[in-house]
Amino acid sequence: MRQPILIMGIVNITPDSFSDGGQFFAVDEAVGRALQLQEEGADIIDLGAESTRPGHTPVSMDEEWQRLEPVLRAVCGRLRVRISVDTYKPEIARRALAMGVDMVNDVSGAQCSESMLELVAKAHCDYVWMHNRPVEPTGDGLSELFAETRMGVERCLRAGIAQNRLWIDPGIGFAKTHDQNLQALRALPEFAKLGPQVLLGISRKRVVGGVLGLPVDSRLEGSLAGVAYAVAAGVRAVRVHDVQASVRVARMMEAMVAEDAVVS
Repeated sequence: MRQPILIMGIVNITPDSFSDGGQFFAVDEAVGRALQLQEEGADIIDLGAESTRPGHTPVSMDEEWQRLEPVLRAVCGRLRVRISVDTYKPEIARRALAMGVDMVNDVSGAQCSESMLELVAKAHCDYVWMHNRPVEPTGDGLSELFAETRMGVERCLRAGIAQNRLWIDPGIGFAKTHDQNLQALRALPEFAKLGPQVLLGISRKRVVGGVLGLPVDSRLEGSLAGVAYAVAAGVRAVRVHDVQASVRVARMMEAMVAEDAVVS
């Protein structure tokens, strides 16, 4: 029987994230947002304290932790759902896991530090390996995308991460052209066959704006189309800003594509 797709709600504790930078930068606002997304139906809350939008300015480990630590202190043990930390820095991941975080969401695919894989393997936590690369590939990019994803999965397994703890994210919006992002989305059913669970992040992203010709604050419907397609493609979780709407779309889509659905 098909499992309901998991909804990961985004909380950006940053002043410069592409969609909602600054809205939840203060500790009270970030905690309130996490609790709100839980009530709206999120299965996982993803806390990030450094923007990774195109052209972002990296922050130091100390600054990232200063943003993240008070929010973690407030929500760990208070939230009923799983908590993920969005970081590519092993030391931030180590500290967050020690406070009770369940999952590490790494947009670098462990390219910034090999020690990330060793850390999460020893912690026996869930780990999201996201496809990323220094530059955009040539052509449609699919061959590189799948080859690099397979190599990433192999690296994770060799490091000792259990396959049932490993997630892969095709990295929509990261080192890909508009057409390559669309190609990657069309290939979601193939990603779902690679073994690890698939996490899709498309919410409010530039590819949605490119298709619809809309700014960030007008991309809800396009983002929800991505949620619906993720359900049909066998994706295990979607990372979204708009949790309540995504939950409703996902549950309706699941009812329509259920194996035992009756067509009259």
